[in-house]
Amino acid sequence: RPETDWARRLAIEVLGNGLFGSKDNEAALSVQLAELAMKRRLGSREENILVAQNNLANTYEKLGRVEEALRMRQEVYSGRLKLYGEENERTLISANNYASTLVT
Repeated sequence: RPETDWARRLAIEVLGNGLFGSKDNEAALSVQLAELAMKRRLGSREENILVAQNNLANTYEKLGRVEEALRMRQEVYSGRLKLYGEENERTLISANNYASTLVT
């Protein structure tokens, strides 16, 4: 199926989340990186890209790759701040995630 097919996009997202949930973080990382690249290539909505980046940050953190997790968390927080403003629930959750990663 082509990248633009909704079933393929959903399958990649579900696979990445499933691998993360089963603690196969190396495999999850590979799938999540491919998912993020695909979303960027296809011009997905900014919020969808931020969700993919947040999932990737979770995986980086589980793998002990704190610098990459921090970079991704900062991008998610900045993106949501720009999209929703500073008092939006999604922005505040992203700020909390970023701060939590900073203290690990």
